[in-house]
Amino acid sequence: MPRSLDADNGAIIGRISARRQAMPVALSRIADLVISQPTAPVDLTITELAERAGSSPASVTRFCRSLGFDGYTQFRVAIATELGRGSAEQTWHTDIGAEFEPTDSPEKILRTLLKAHVRGLETTAEGIDLDAVGHAARAITTSRHVDIYGLGGSAGIAEEFQRRLHRIGINSHAWSDVHDGLASAVLQDETSVAIGVSSTGQTDETVQMLDQAGTSGAFTVAITHDDESWIADVAAVSITTAAPVGYLRPDDMSVKHAQLFVIDLLYLFIAQQMFDPAAKRLAATAMAVSGHRRPRQPKPRPTAAQEVTG
Repeated sequence: MPRSLDADNGAIIGRISARRQAMPVALSRIADLVISQPTAPVDLTITELAERAGSSPASVTRFCRSLGFDGYTQFRVAIATELGRGSAEQTWHTDIGAEFEPTDSPEKILRTLLKAHVRGLETTAEGIDLDAVGHAARAITTSRHVDIYGLGGSAGIAEEFQRRLHRIGINSHAWSDVHDGLASAVLQDETSVAIGVSSTGQTDETVQMLDQAGTSGAFTVAITHDDESWIADVAAVSITTAAPVGYLRPDDMSVKHAQLFVIDLLYLFIAQQMFDPAAKRLAATAMAVSGHRRPRQPKPRPTAAQEVTG
C-alpha cells in the first residue's frame, strides 16, 4: 500500500490519494508511483513514467485525464508548480534533455544534433529486418487497398507514405482520427493491408485501428521502435525503428527521421516490384504538375558599358 500523504503534501497528490482505491489496476499502479515519488512526473517523460509504473503511455494519459488534466504535459506543469520545481532550468533538462544546454554555442548545438540524427538512422539500419520489409512490400504491391493509421507526429509519417503510394498507383488512405479510421478498418478484408505507425507502440487509438483491420482480415504491419510493444503484438509483421535518444522530449525528431527512413525503404521495395507501372505513373504525375513550377531564370549578365560604369 502507498504511504498516506496529508494536505500539506499538495492538493494534486492528495487528490490522487483520495481516488486511488477506485482506480482500475493500470491507473492505480501509476497512482502508487506518483504518491510515493511526487517528483517523478517532473523528472520523467510519459514513456519513462509508464515503464517505471509497469503500465503504458496510454494509461498514463487516462490517469491524467481522470484527474481533470488534458494530458501528461498539463499534469507535469501542475505538479512542478505545486512542488516549487517549475524553474526554466528544470523544464529545459526534463523536456529538451541533458545533451543540450541553454548556453551552448550554435556550432555545438549543430554538431550534437547532427550526431543524434545520424545515430538514429544508423541504429535503424543496423537493426532492421529486411525480410519483414520485403514481406510487407509484397503484400502492399498485390493489395486492393492500404490503410495507414497514425496519431500526433506519426500522423505526418502516415500521410507522407500515403502520398508516395498514391503516386505509383496504389490505392491507399491515411487516417489520424480514430472514428474515421475504425470505420475504414472494419471494411478491410483479405485483399487489404493495414499499417500502424507508432513510435512507442502504445498509442491506444492506433492499436485499436490496426487491430480492427486485422480482425477484418487485412494483413497488418507495425512501424515502431519497440518490437515487444502492444502494436507489434497485434501486427503480422513489425518493422523496427531506432528508439528515442533522449532529447527534444517527448517529441524526439530523430524518431521521425528513423520512421521516414523506414517508409522510404519500404517504398523503394514496392517500386522495384512494380517497376514498369511505377515508372510510368511517376512520370505522368510529374508531368501533370510541371506547369506549376516556375523555371529558374538565369541572372542577366552585365553589359560591357555597365561593367565600365560600375
